[in-house]
Amino acid sequence: MSKQMTGAQIFWTCLEREGVKHVFGLPGGAVIDLYDELTRFPQIKHYLVRHEQAAVHAADGYARASGMPGVVLVTSGPGATNTVSGIASAYMDSIPIVVFTGQVPTALIGNDAFQEVDIVGITRPCTKHNYLVKRVEDLAHTIHEAFYIARSGRPGPVLVDLPKDVINGRCVPKFPETIKIKSYNPTYHANPRQVRRALNLILEAEQPVLYTGGGIILSDASEELIKFAETLQIPVTSTLMGLGGFPGDNPLWLGMLGMHGTYAANMAVANSDVLIAVGARFDDRVTGKVDEFAPRAKIIHIDIDPSSISKNVVVDIPLVGDCRDALMQLNELLAEQEPRDWAKVREAWLETIRNWQRKYPLTYNKSNPDVIKPQFVVEKLYELTNGEAYITTEVGQNQMWAAQFYKFKKPRRLMTSGGLGCMGYGFPAAMGVQVAKPDALVIDIAGDGSIQMNIQELITVVEHNLPVKIAILNNTFLGMVRQWQQLFYGRRYSQTSLAAAPDFVKLAEAYGAVGLRATKPEEVEPVIKEALNTPRPVVMDFRVDPEECVMPMVPGGKAMHEMILPA
Repeated sequence: MSKQMTGAQIFWTCLEREGVKHVFGLPGGAVIDLYDELTRFPQIKHYLVRHEQAAVHAADGYARASGMPGVVLVTSGPGATNTVSGIASAYMDSIPIVVFTGQVPTALIGNDAFQEVDIVGITRPCTKHNYLVKRVEDLAHTIHEAFYIARSGRPGPVLVDLPKDVINGRCVPKFPETIKIKSYNPTYHANPRQVRRALNLILEAEQPVLYTGGGIILSDASEELIKFAETLQIPVTSTLMGLGGFPGDNPLWLGMLGMHGTYAANMAVANSDVLIAVGARFDDRVTGKVDEFAPRAKIIHIDIDPSSISKNVVVDIPLVGDCRDALMQLNELLAEQEPRDWAKVREAWLETIRNWQRKYPLTYNKSNPDVIKPQFVVEKLYELTNGEAYITTEVGQNQMWAAQFYKFKKPRRLMTSGGLGCMGYGFPAAMGVQVAKPDALVIDIAGDGSIQMNIQELITVVEHNLPVKIAILNNTFLGMVRQWQQLFYGRRYSQTSLAAAPDFVKLAEAYGAVGLRATKPEEVEPVIKEALNTPRPVVMDFRVDPEECVMPMVPGGKAMHEMILPA
């Protein structure tokens, strides 16, 4: 006969059954009984963060690197509200995390009790689903359902709110083996007739382009994408979220698309006759002026989320399904076709693209030998890591330079807050990546503005000996906002100066990490080498050109072919 268990016992048993080995969190009164019970589950390792936002970003980075849902546990009230930015970021980028928040006892809900907030109501717009558990008998089923929803279909964050009396309640639990939700049945298998229609259109195309997004990464569709692109010799571009889904050193690679995309990528899409969008959502940073986006192209859109199709750009052939499944079907149909010399068929189109690449490569001004250019730092990071590192970024110029100058060869190697653009993401995300990949080299490419938003987590990585490397591109500004002020607001640098700043080397040392600094170009490589050879957390402070801009750039409201190019 099954025995009674407390809600706290049921909670950790459920996490164990879901395969959870790591949890990021911060305790408080509402969840103190969960933390007490945790001491009896040594197989689950908890990472005590110093701010709840960092816990969610860490779980996000963990999920991206591992492919498994990241898990967060925080207390009620401010503990719960501090998670919102991280949850919203995960929601925008379709990252599977499960966030558990404490709540006041059910009898006090609605009474404005101490540390009570309606976190279910607050997060309803930025979670895939959320729950308020009202009975201990419902706890095991709710947790299993939460993990199922987070990882299935289009992934996303799920929040479970746990009142204190539910945590302390007792029952004989029933642990479900399977989950069936009548109103939730994601479509994984793309319609074969639509797949055949799409392939026929692609085979007739003269100037096709593959435009890929984060769905390629989430569905582990990289190998199928490479096979399809190389067979038909179709050039490939991607969104920020899709970087690494197609090798950055492949001859068919165009670079990133969009506001800070490459000239070749933006021009290829603008001149394409068939655009194959795979796991991308036609975000405004990619399309620019929608009326002039890919004006000549017939558009095929593959996505597991039907609500994303024709949401921003009307498409000609919709394919609802998993990216990997759809590409597998396309490759199978392609194998049945009469062999053709696709390199010869695409020769003129690919030569046009190569001409764009030769004429307008990603570049920067190297004339001043005494000034460190931020792009040079990223290039050196790529060179000295052979493109094999796991890279996280903060948000702003550092993020764009990482996307442009680090050639991502493999999926799940870039972690960045794409949709929300959440400053303070990169460092705690790197912490989560390092937990997921303990033997890997993990580098956060940061700005001196973003890094200060969650720099308190230095003590967390030191405590757990997580050898994360932080490369701060220190330009003494909120760089991206300053860039806009420089280009469009007459250099009126209103509230973007960060000249009043800490000494990052001393700050690193105060936390027990290693601090290094480079002020001249010739110091960059030695600093990076020393950091890479140090088996401890390291902060690298690179003093870079304060007025360097991210180029190319498409101004707001312009079409993607209307780029400002490097001088």
